[in-house]
Amino acid sequence: MPSNIGIGWRHQHYKELIERKPALDFLEVHSENFFGAGGAALAVLREGRANYPVSLHGVGLALGSAVGVDDWHLDQLTALVAHIEPIRVSDHACFARGNLSNHTIHAADLLPIPFSVQALNVMSANVQKVQDRLKRRIAVENLSAYVTCDGSEMPETDFLNALAQRTGCQLLVDVNNIYVNSLNAQIKGLTEDPLLLCSDWIDAIEPAHVAEIHLAGHIDCGDIVIDDHGSRVKPPVWALYRHALKRFGNIPTLMERDTDIPELDVLLAEANMARSFAHGHSQ
Repeated sequence: MPSNIGIGWRHQHYKELIERKPALDFLEVHSENFFGAGGAALAVLREGRANYPVSLHGVGLALGSAVGVDDWHLDQLTALVAHIEPIRVSDHACFARGNLSNHTIHAADLLPIPFSVQALNVMSANVQKVQDRLKRRIAVENLSAYVTCDGSEMPETDFLNALAQRTGCQLLVDVNNIYVNSLNAQIKGLTEDPLLLCSDWIDAIEPAHVAEIHLAGHIDCGDIVIDDHGSRVKPPVWALYRHALKRFGNIPTLMERDTDIPELDVLLAEANMARSFAHGHSQ
């Protein structure tokens, strides 16, 4: 089975990637960077799309928001999907929109939700609205969360499996996010082995739901571990990736880098490492 490896395509590498056309299976971009009709950014994306499949990864739908999905945002995403015809569309299992003084505001962050029946009902309705509008399934990503929401009634994995079962959506499994959450739980006093917790998390997700895997770096600040997407993938995350390949098969995998962007060859080297693990799994 062939591997399917991509990188996050950021503006620092727009020109070089188009000129070099390295061996990649897809590119992933943040949807919101290409909203609006026309312009230089959309022209670059069209050129990239002429050479590679493109995955649209959003950070602004706020699918867990009780006030619902922003109609303007959904209008823009719908137009972009029609224009680019991406291989996948994804966003996060989080909320960001809420009411303040009778006005709906957006927190501009990926905020955690409780894993409750009520939150599942809210997210299911929002996911279904997006899918109905786009006329396609989307993938929903697990979150790296730095605070705990009161009111959880089930494990995160049960919540995500139920969301996929209810709506027909897919899941985007961010392996680094799982590990970051387990490390932060350990800092708070949890004694179980973080790698074992992460492996159990992966084993609890139904493989049929998974559409993509994300790999990224993180930084240990001592009293908290941050999913900063600003460094190379750490060895424990590579180990968990190999476990995920055994569980899910050779799922499309993205090397994600959003801060401290290195030279393109650094990203390609990490993509090649992921490819080697995927090839090893398939043999």
